[in-house]
Amino acid sequence: MAPTVATPISESSNITDLVVTNGNGVKGLSEMGLKTLPKQYIQPVEERITVSNILPQESIPIIDMSNWDELKVSESICDAAEKCGFFQIINHGVPIEVLENVKDATHRFFNLPAEEKRKFSKENSPSNSVRFGTSFSPEAEKALEWKDYLSLFYVSEDEASALWPSACKDQVLEYMRGSEPVIQRLLEALMKRINVKEIDETKESLLMGSKRINLNYYPICPNPELTVGVGRHSDVSTLTILLQDNIGGLYVRGNNDSWVHVPPVSGSLVINVGDALQIISNGRYKSIEHRVAASGSKNRISVPIFVNPRPCDMIGPFSEVLARGEKALYKQVLYSDYVKHFFRKAHDGKNTIEFAKI
Repeated sequence: MAPTVATPISESSNITDLVVTNGNGVKGLSEMGLKTLPKQYIQPVEERITVSNILPQESIPIIDMSNWDELKVSESICDAAEKCGFFQIINHGVPIEVLENVKDATHRFFNLPAEEKRKFSKENSPSNSVRFGTSFSPEAEKALEWKDYLSLFYVSEDEASALWPSACKDQVLEYMRGSEPVIQRLLEALMKRINVKEIDETKESLLMGSKRINLNYYPICPNPELTVGVGRHSDVSTLTILLQDNIGGLYVRGNNDSWVHVPPVSGSLVINVGDALQIISNGRYKSIEHRVAASGSKNRISVPIFVNPRPCDMIGPFSEVLARGEKALYKQVLYSDYVKHFFRKAHDGKNTIEFAKI
């Protein structure tokens, strides 16, 4: 049943109560049958996605992972990470059933009653490992993003089983287990290109010591051309592994002010370089700005896994990268400080990387 409010929702306090306090999220706004977008969600003109700044003929690489051990596969991964920062992989080994199950679980969570979802809000969640929210950083944003999310920090399976919502935890854990070999193989290939011959325990911690998975929900929007699902940003991860549904809406920065759509490919996973890997590789691998458009016709979901250093790790260019005299472009920074800097402001393109530059 659609939520009801007694006074016009154009008032800021009513928006906050409906969306945040009462746990309805943007999904609750969408289900009210709004004819116009609330002003809080109207983005500045320069932040909107328009036909004029999309490059329809461009695309990101699609890499067939059927034969992981072939040199050309490894080279394709590294070339894409260097030149594009984004690529899609097919025949990666994660069963289609696992991918479909986690998509179904995402819809199942967001279809829960508001009072169930509200149990995992910032104010009510039993742990920082579980967070239901909306937009990106509402306190810092001049215009809100048209998105709800459930963020799940992965510490251990025991903690996940105890704390994550029962509507989705089994399917999410299955998906994370299935993605583990994919993550390992991608990082092994990427490390060899920068002269890291072996990923020992220290390197493993720096590359993939912690993980976070988001279940993202982008409801139907009355004026999608006026807002965004997610604003311009690069990820702070080492790598991000993204599962899309079949609706589309992800855009990657192309040349100058242009954007390239990443079309859904059945059974594929979208891989992108994060800021941490750009820093670790001393800029050889590039994290790229990306954003998500709102849809006026369908509810869209996506499920990204963010592979990160541990919060307590110091990150900087690996010594192997600098061994041949290459000048360091980035200083050593505490990863938790880098992440805090990212989350205390609105999405602002690639500006977070400046925090680590020498």
